Amino acid sequence: MSTCRTAECERCAGPLPLMARADARFCSSACRQSAYRARRAFAEQRVVDERAARVPAELTSRARWVRYSGRKVPLRVDGRFAAVNDPSTWSDYASAAAATAGDGVGFVLTAHDRIVVVDLDHAVEMGRVLPWAQQILDSLPPTYMERGKSGTGLHLWFRGEVPAGRRIRKNDLAVEVYSDRRFIIVGDRVSGTPLELAELPNAVGVIASLT
Repeated sequence: MSTCRTAECERCAGPLPLMARADARFCSSACRQSAYRARRAFAEQRVVDERAARVPAELTSRARWVRYSGRKVPLRVDGRFAAVNDPSTWSDYASAAAATAGDGVGFVLTAHDRIVVVDLDHAVEMGRVLPWAQQILDSLPPTYMERGKSGTGLHLWFRGEVPAGRRIRKNDLAVEVYSDRRFIIVGDRVSGTPLELAELPNAVGVIASLT
């Protein structure tokens, strides 16, 4: 009776060694390691795809992405410092999301893109939006919104134009507005908010009215 094995390597489809174990799946350690790397790459890509599904395509389609350090300093995907005025230090979304440098991903704002971010600082307490912040949300069109890294801030993303960034402090109100040469840490999307950016006509006037 023949004892020749007919099973094939799961990686290269070549024959398994004659004396291989009955449960062997690969013909060599090289194929085993290659299969492991492929599985890991697939899992990492799935994570990137899942994250991308929670971020508007209007953002993920642009090569404006960086990593950031614990001190909120922008980083390249390889861990070196990035600069908000140097596009050569930015990456596409998939590369930034898959990188391990720093603590997460951020998006660099440029005037050319016409993207405005309204940052409501310390707007959430015990999981609830504070009254001053809720009044602002009610006055603005529904748009993509996310929780900041701290869990107490809110980022609202719009299409629009403002000539310069602003910081507004008045009693409990704490608002920052950015549209150029600034990177925004991208957190978790607030459930129920649109997966797209709303247009903010007369952005300058609207922002001024927040005070």
